[in-house]
Amino acid sequence: MAATLSGEARAEALAGLPGWREVEGRDAIAKAFRFADFNQAFGFMTRVALAAERMDHHPEWSNVYNRVEIVLSTHDAGGVTERDVRLAEFIEQAL
Repeated sequence: MAATLSGEARAEALAGLPGWREVEGRDAIAKAFRFADFNQAFGFMTRVALAAERMDHHPEWSNVYNRVEIVLSTHDAGGVTERDVRLAEFIEQAL
């Protein structure tokens, strides 16, 4: 099982992920995205979904028209791990 990030490692990871924030009340990170329209939002979600499946690490997310909100946490570890950071880095590249 992966170890959760805390302290300096978590701060360093978030510093390298613009716009990502800690979720209040739980051990997770999140970011909201806005696109020009539904087609762009859905294309983005498709790219992320394919990578998440390859990584066997799936986000919590919601989509309303051109908005996508993503929450990452490694559930079997009970919080944010390096797996979440790697997926967040991919998500930033998928924009």
